[in-house]
Amino acid sequence: MELQGSCHCEKVKFTVKSYTPVPFMRCYCSICRKVGGGGGYVINIKGQYDTLKVEGMEHVKVYRGIKDKSLPKNKQELCESRRHFCGECGSMLWGYEPQWPEWCYPFASAIDTPLPEPKRPNCIMLKYKSNWANVPGPEEADLFDEYPNDSIESWHKKNKAFIEKE
Repeated sequence: MELQGSCHCEKVKFTVKSYTPVPFMRCYCSICRKVGGGGGYVINIKGQYDTLKVEGMEHVKVYRGIKDKSLPKNKQELCESRRHFCGECGSMLWGYEPQWPEWCYPFASAIDTPLPEPKRPNCIMLKYKSNWANVPGPEEADLFDEYPNDSIESWHKKNKAFIEKE
């Protein structure tokens, strides 16, 4: 499925192919909730990095979070993950993890293409959530203190939401 996305000011537009387009995983980690907006979590989708096409790349900036801010400043390290955002309006666009160079992770909030609705979301990294963040109960969502064992692809396959490669 080809996804089309953009920032709020529309200076950055992009397309990317995804075989796993259901926005099912809500990440409540401290980095995601800080950079992703006011809801207390972020939702990413997995896309094929080699299909990512960007208009307005000159407006894109990259942020790398700090792994553990509780350490003294001289012991802190940057995360490997890169979060791309519009330098004009601040909209989060996609993430990239160098350890998985074949993938990128568009923020669901940046996607303009209608997306499939998840039947049951995963709420992850709850160990790090803000006390005020709204989390559905176990009757509505699958809850995880850290990362679940299922990958994005295996979740899609298990839930019959995986789009077979063309």
